[in-house]
Amino acid sequence: MSTDNSQQLMHWSRTRNLMIVHITIWFIFSFVVHWFAPQLNNMSFLHFPLGFYMAAQGSLIVFVVQIFLFAKQQENIDRECGMAEDE
Repeated sequence: MSTDNSQQLMHWSRTRNLMIVHITIWFIFSFVVHWFAPQLNNMSFLHFPLGFYMAAQGSLIVFVVQIFLFAKQQENIDRECGMAEDE
C-alpha cells in the first residue's frame, strides 16, 4: 500500500507542478501581455503592432496550443505514475 501511496503522491506533485506552470503561462498571456500592449506596439509582427497582434491573435493561439500540450503532458504523467485511464 505504501508504494501505491508514494505513486499517488508523486502523481499529485507532478500534476500540481504542471498546473502551476500552465497557470503561469496563462496569466502572462491573459494579463501581462495586455498590460504592456502600448509598449509592445513599438515593435511590429507581420506589419501589425505587436501589442495589437498579441491581444487579437497571439494569446488565443497560445491558449489553444497550451490546451493540447497540457493534455499530452498530463497523459505522460498519468502513464508514468500508473494512473492512465486505459490501464
